[in-house]
Amino acid sequence: MNIRVAGFLDNSLVNGEGIRSVLFVSGCNHKCVGCHNEVMQDFNYGEDVSKEEILSRIKNNVPIIKGVTFSGGEPFEKAKALTELARSIKELELNIWCYTGYTFEEIFEGKDEDKINLLKSIDVLIDGKFDINLTEDAPKYAGSKNQRIIDVKASLMQKKVILK
Repeated sequence: MNIRVAGFLDNSLVNGEGIRSVLFVSGCNHKCVGCHNEVMQDFNYGEDVSKEEILSRIKNNVPIIKGVTFSGGEPFEKAKALTELARSIKELELNIWCYTGYTFEEIFEGKDEDKINLLKSIDVLIDGKFDINLTEDAPKYAGSKNQRIIDVKASLMQKKVILK
């Protein structure tokens, strides 16, 4: 299975806690004004990369990295493929953070099983559309104040958003 990849960082300190590898996927329909990764909104941007190749690159960074972050573009537009990748990442005992323009509620209460399955495979979700007017005093790891940093496992268990 291939994933359209817009970019990959082997090591990052700004896309979640600890040293992380970051996978940027192509394609996003949110079109947030001032998006940090505007070029990645194009579903054709980047290149098709196999799950195995991505996983190999992640494995090359273990034990340096603490986890993997899915970003983009919009990761939930690639939910099925990223869920499969997430299963393999979890076997490496790494945590997964994910940035999305969707809210936790939109995903959790939606009818898209692929998106719900991806949500269930994530440890921390930074949710909500980027708002260029709310960047001042944004939480660490978020782009704007409206975005939340959510403990997904606790939120799923309690059926309400639990902030990290």
